[in-house]
Amino acid sequence: MKAAGNCGKHRLKPGMAGKARQRQVKGVRMEQQNGDTIQAREGLDEGQRLRRLQLMMSLVMQVIAQDPKLTLDEASQMVADSRRAALALFPGKELAYDLLYRPRFQRLMRERYRLQ
Repeated sequence: MKAAGNCGKHRLKPGMAGKARQRQVKGVRMEQQNGDTIQAREGLDEGQRLRRLQLMMSLVMQVIAQDPKLTLDEASQMVADSRRAALALFPGKELAYDLLYRPRFQRLMRERYRLQ
């Protein structure tokens, strides 16, 4: 009797699924390199930059929310620095930052420092 999800002759050995994915990813990369090299690199690079931005913003918010010794001036400087770093990662995206992160930082600063 065959196990569920087992197709008989198409059964992969343990650990082969990852290798099959690697081959598939390599194939995509090869196609991209033959044709649209720049677009493929930008796609990977953009994903990495986006993840880095998300992590950075999360860390800044956590530090502001949790550090009891952090002054208002220091927190404001961290917010300004995070904005500069975000715009360095994504030049020309000021509006996106203002729509996504500015309200979060404003709310956090109001709650943390009881600002009006």
